[in-house]
Amino acid sequence: MTNKERVINAIEGKRVDHVPMTFSIHFPKEVAFGDAAVKSHLDFYKNTGVDIMKIMNENLVPQFEKYHGISSWGELPKHTVKDAFIQAQLDLIKKIIDQSPDETFFLGTLHGTLASMIHPFEPQIGYEEVRMEHLKCFRENKKAYTEAAKIITDTMIILIEEMAKLGVDGVYYASLGAEKRYFTDQEFEEAIASYDKVMLKAIKDNGMYSFLHMCKDGLAMDRYRSYADYADVVNWGIYEDTNLDLFAGKKLFPGKTIMGGLANRKGVIVDGSKEELQNTVKQIVKDFGKDKFIFGADCTLPTEIPYERLMWIKEALSEV
Repeated sequence: MTNKERVINAIEGKRVDHVPMTFSIHFPKEVAFGDAAVKSHLDFYKNTGVDIMKIMNENLVPQFEKYHGISSWGELPKHTVKDAFIQAQLDLIKKIIDQSPDETFFLGTLHGTLASMIHPFEPQIGYEEVRMEHLKCFRENKKAYTEAAKIITDTMIILIEEMAKLGVDGVYYASLGAEKRYFTDQEFEEAIASYDKVMLKAIKDNGMYSFLHMCKDGLAMDRYRSYADYADVVNWGIYEDTNLDLFAGKKLFPGKTIMGGLANRKGVIVDGSKEELQNTVKQIVKDFGKDKFIFGADCTLPTEIPYERLMWIKEALSEV
């Protein structure tokens, strides 16, 4: 069974020879862009045994010239497919696809509503400050917020459509904003979910599989229940403060393929022996089952993790 067949079968609930796996890292900045990034991806895929070629996206919505308060969101420019950051990402995807083995499952990366809205301002004012300003904009300047959210949605849909044309099989959609400490349930539905779902639907409408990643910790996971209609695969921080393990996630998202298994920056994946890591992997699969399961982690792994450790996981999965 090829990697692509294994992944598609896991998504569609068909028989797999063993549970497929996927992991990713943020490559060091010096090899995260251009041709160096192509090589980084190809080397990672070859030397880790992952079943999915997850194509990272460091080509973010460009930085805004100067943040001057919440009205700045109403001044974000519109983007087209010709914009440099979009072209850079599409060029990366095309080169990776062209140089990858046959029967590779390609997974593009898309930063969701909130992440893409804060990227233009975060370098200037910092992460926590931009999160609070984003919330303030929604509550105090709805017109500016709505204009920005629509621009971001339109921009991401351009990227979705172009990824589909290049032959991408699925899109890893990183949704941010469900932390209990920011939006209320009602605010989240209006400010984040309504736009997230438009983009998730566009992924499906363009013939690709939708991988919903729910970012961060302290999440009100119930807010994502309505996303189920737009997701094929779901992934979240089961080892973070979400109070939702693999089995509970299966109940929250019935019929969806679950992706996860290990914490991403602590525990056996980081410091366990080969035997400890492999025994843990085998036990997780035995407990959860092989049906509609893609083995992975809560989020990206440490950049410096030895690739050999992921090969150990691949070996363990092939033996269950």
